[in-house]
Amino acid sequence: MIINDIIWKQQFVEKISFKHQVSIIEVEEVLNSHPFVCKVARGQVDDEDIYAAYSQIHNGRYLIVFFIKKKGNRALPISARDMDRKERKYYENQKKSKKRY
Repeated sequence: MIINDIIWKQQFVEKISFKHQVSIIEVEEVLNSHPFVCKVARGQVDDEDIYAAYSQIHNGRYLIVFFIKKKGNRALPISARDMDRKERKYYENQKKSKKRY
């Protein structure tokens, strides 16, 4: 999945920054790094589903970013955090099989 633009809302920026200690720059790195992406939930609005993007960024952190896919391949990040052990194993398996969007 190619993301053309990232939409930021202050309420999510604060949650991501303060609760999960993930910076906006790190979220943008994940979304722009050709991450492994999968749909995790149906959105409340038609054609605006929730996806998870898995990636390891330049500083070595394994992050998962949850975002709403908006029209025009735009992403609205709603949460981001370090992957847990199970998510990291899943990501590593996907990376080996090269199932990236």
